[in-house]
Amino acid sequence: MGDLGSARTWYGTSITAARRAGDHLLTAYQIGSMAQLEAHTGNGAQALALVTTARRQLDSPMAVADAWLLTIEALAHAAIGAAAAADRALNAAGDATDHLADEAPPPWPWVFPFNQAKVAAARLSCGVRLGLTEWISTAQDATDPVLTSGHEKQRALLLLDIAHGHLAAGRLDGAFAMARTALETGLRYRSGRTVERARTLRRAYKSRTPPRVVREFDELLHDAHL
Repeated sequence: MGDLGSARTWYGTSITAARRAGDHLLTAYQIGSMAQLEAHTGNGAQALALVTTARRQLDSPMAVADAWLLTIEALAHAAIGAAAAADRALNAAGDATDHLADEAPPPWPWVFPFNQAKVAAARLSCGVRLGLTEWISTAQDATDPVLTSGHEKQRALLLLDIAHGHLAAGRLDGAFAMARTALETGLRYRSGRTVERARTLRRAYKSRTPPRVVREFDELLHDAHL
């Protein structure tokens, strides 16, 4: 819903519950999830601190946990403009993902498959935050498995990142056509996060005489009351 205050409260509650349960893996997952929230909202320093705390909870190395936390670390670095650090984290995430086949199936709560497409999606998102169109263009093709997944809200957020790339390249029609599809999904699921990301994209385009595709997007965004 985009209610960050409530989200942080409930993440804090979940972390406390996991610690009381004595489940280090679950605790790491909940702290890592909160780090992901902070990274996506631009609080890079806090996200990095939470990633460090999450890693300390793990009893033993685990490739899927390493890969996931490294993509969050990359997003956190991107949030504070540290491109080189983000690149190192993404490369390390790719290496960790290559070793997933060497391990047994991941234990709960890592129930979602993690693969190179997820790493590419993270690079694309980092590219948007850093303004690196090369990262966006090179990662886009590798994200196809994420774009065809059943997770519609995740797909909508990724579409908005790709739309940022089209906008940076001057492809307005493609950018706002993708953004409209993503926004419609966000409205259908009442996802405040998706709607706010759509607003961020719109703010990135400035013109006193926007073309029709942008005006239509504005009309849809104008009625976005969640």
